[in-house]
Amino acid sequence: MNLASTLFLAFAMSTDAFAAAVGKGATLHKPRIAEALKTGLIFGVIEAITPLVGWALGRAAAQYVTAWDHWIAFGLLGLLGARMIREGFGQAKEDDEKPKSHSFWVLALTGFATSIDAMAVGAGLAFIDVDIFSTAATIGFATMLMVTIGVMVGRLVGATIGKRAEIVGGVILIGVGSVILAEHLGYLA
Repeated sequence: MNLASTLFLAFAMSTDAFAAAVGKGATLHKPRIAEALKTGLIFGVIEAITPLVGWALGRAAAQYVTAWDHWIAFGLLGLLGARMIREGFGQAKEDDEKPKSHSFWVLALTGFATSIDAMAVGAGLAFIDVDIFSTAATIGFATMLMVTIGVMVGRLVGATIGKRAEIVGGVILIGVGSVILAEHLGYLA
């Protein structure tokens, strides 16, 4: 996977966390940078760990699916992208838009919930030639940045932009999966 694909993947993986951060920021009274950085760090660390776990699980199964690896990566990324697009067009629940607490545990649970897709992506990446550690670090860093920004602008723009970011992230995931498939089929050199 090339650098551009890694960056697009990292951005796509951070969009659902960004959407959650916008919601968190929208409920804060004048959020401070310290709160935004704390939230970004929690989300970023979790988002960096989950693809590593998924990758390890995928590697355990790699010897059984080598002939189909690029199709599996394409399918997983495509399904995750489609799910993100569907959720981006869905209605946000009132409780999701108006969280009552910003404690460490609430942020960690929210961060984990938004990183499940990164675990599935990690499993898909186990079937292709990728440096999982730098990819996971890139995903974590992008998430930290996106969440920090999301918290800071959340109060100004509300939850609407978060849903649109999830749609863009889904489209990007489908694109990355398509590039992986095209590279393995020899269409891209």
